[in-house]
Amino acid sequence: MVCMSMTRRSLVVGGAALAAASQVHGFAQAAGALTAGEVVKRIKGKVGIPWMTETVDRILAGSPEVRVKGIATTMMATLEVLQRAVAAGKNMIVTHEPTFWSHLDTTKELESDPTYEFKRRFIAEHDVAVFRFHDHWHRMKPDGINAGMTRELEWEKNAVSADSHEFVFGATTLAGLVNTMVKRLNAHSMRVVGDANMPVRRVVANWGYASLMPNVIKTAARPDVDVVICGETREWELVEYVQDQIASGAKKALIVVNHVVSEQAGMRYCADWLKPIVPEVTVEFMASMEPFWVARA
Repeated sequence: MVCMSMTRRSLVVGGAALAAASQVHGFAQAAGALTAGEVVKRIKGKVGIPWMTETVDRILAGSPEVRVKGIATTMMATLEVLQRAVAAGKNMIVTHEPTFWSHLDTTKELESDPTYEFKRRFIAEHDVAVFRFHDHWHRMKPDGINAGMTRELEWEKNAVSADSHEFVFGATTLAGLVNTMVKRLNAHSMRVVGDANMPVRRVVANWGYASLMPNVIKTAARPDVDVVICGETREWELVEYVQDQIASGAKKALIVVNHVVSEQAGMRYCADWLKPIVPEVTVEFMASMEPFWVARA
């Protein structure tokens, strides 16, 4: 009986202590909420490659000390995306492309610009931190953008190898390939150079921006490559080159998807990648709006 009494008393005391400890722990968790800087530190620990000393990947707006309520991943941190994120309770943005309209996100020359000032004030007033995740997301194995785009297009079985940007298809045409891409990417303003009825077997994707020199021209010139896909390019470079290929008798084509759409699914994939790294907060992908509407006569 004594032992039983002591056991019950121990359980009561122990239970009270556990409850008190739980309350203290809960308070400690709340007081020590995850900061934007800590999120970045975890990302650096998970990319699997050394962090570059010269990179655009940094917190470029807001403070590393911002207490993170929720995270939104996005292709481009436009003001519209920031507004939607704040409305949804997300105050850390992980963006792939610039926030302030240049690759390096330099702002000194923008200090008197009204749009810059509006966007900067919005970020400050809503205690938002914006982290750019571009260079390392591309350099990871697999490349995060390519992995997401391949998954979205359901081209895993067509990839030449794991993490490849080259895809091989059976019996399809340029029109068939384009129609599939439009549907799976929900694209509204894709542009195409080439014969719609041309048979297509091998496709190489250059997600995002593609300059002509030095690599893309070598890819487009390969006899086994039928189609090059890119997000955007200068029309007097790659577009003109493919046009001249066709005029010379080569069976070639170019698909210009639109920069946002051509990498968007990569940041949807980023949200899935990030969730187990920061289980304390919610992570949500937020699509950037495709900027163009198609004018018709």
